[in-house]
Amino acid sequence: MTLILKDVTLNVGAETHIYPTSVELAEHGFNILLGTTLAGKTTLMQLMAGLVKPTSGEVWFDGKNVTGVPVQKRNVSMVHQQFINYPNMTVFENIASPLRVVGMERSKLQKRVEHIAELLKMTPMLGRKPNELSGGQQQRTALARALVKDADLVLLDEPLANLDFKLREELREELPKMFEHRGCCVVYATTEPMESLLLGGHTASLHEGRITQFGETEKIYRKPADLKSARVFSDPPINTASVSKKGARIVLNDEVSWQIHERYKDLADGPYTLGIRPHHISPVKSTEENVHIEGKILVTELSGSESTIHFDIGDQAWVSQSLGIHPFELGARKSFYIQTDKCLFFDISEQLVAA
Repeated sequence: MTLILKDVTLNVGAETHIYPTSVELAEHGFNILLGTTLAGKTTLMQLMAGLVKPTSGEVWFDGKNVTGVPVQKRNVSMVHQQFINYPNMTVFENIASPLRVVGMERSKLQKRVEHIAELLKMTPMLGRKPNELSGGQQQRTALARALVKDADLVLLDEPLANLDFKLREELREELPKMFEHRGCCVVYATTEPMESLLLGGHTASLHEGRITQFGETEKIYRKPADLKSARVFSDPPINTASVSKKGARIVLNDEVSWQIHERYKDLADGPYTLGIRPHHISPVKSTEENVHIEGKILVTELSGSESTIHFDIGDQAWVSQSLGIHPFELGARKSFYIQTDKCLFFDISEQLVAA
């Protein structure tokens, strides 16, 4: 199944919610919409599903122009972050409802529902009503109802956001397997870059109603087309600074410069914006190639096995994220080390020139 958006836009009154967007989603694996809240992920899904008609442009699905075809006439399943269930039905009846609509015979319906319930660890709850479930259990019910239907297009709008950590981890691993042989187009929205990497497939990075880049998830992470895409694909935010290349050295400021890494040897002299992700800056030196910098500690966040440290370097605030517990005193000046082979360099138009 293929889904193609051709110059699709959406205006609501005087506001533009989706700017001209053209993209052909991958037929196999997950298509991930990655962006912050209000980036346009849910709106794009509504356009894909037929819940909203585009202001201009066309939506093509499986070789047919379905622009303006209402969702009731399409074979679509959608799961929202806010779970939606029928309160007067049992969990079994909720999950089975789309199968009853298409008239599936009882024996097949029973097996299908029981199989999905087992995958989502919901078998003991099949006889309960939604108001007898926790929030996470209700979301699993909504997810199961979407999965049990053999839809051509499955839209998952942050479906794991309300689940507990352990179940999220399990489902991130299981979801791609559930759709592996279904022959449907799957679109998954998330605000979490790490979730995109774990799910794999293809990712579209979204920023303020625009797709900034679309391609294989790992390639977009390693080589973002521009600074906007790099920012979308970094949490905590990517560190940036104005630098210049002079001969064989990168100059950050009057106090910090370093020998350029071999992989960037063809970079022309001149000004650039340096991008370095937080997990490539550490309070611990790991190799001789690490570049030493100093900064004043602004905030420290310790989360069990990881330390996220906000510090200033000159007039800029940077973030370091590293394994281990590194408790620092606020206001103290501490050393950090940059992995210089992990730098991204953007030109004055914020396009990637070296990674």
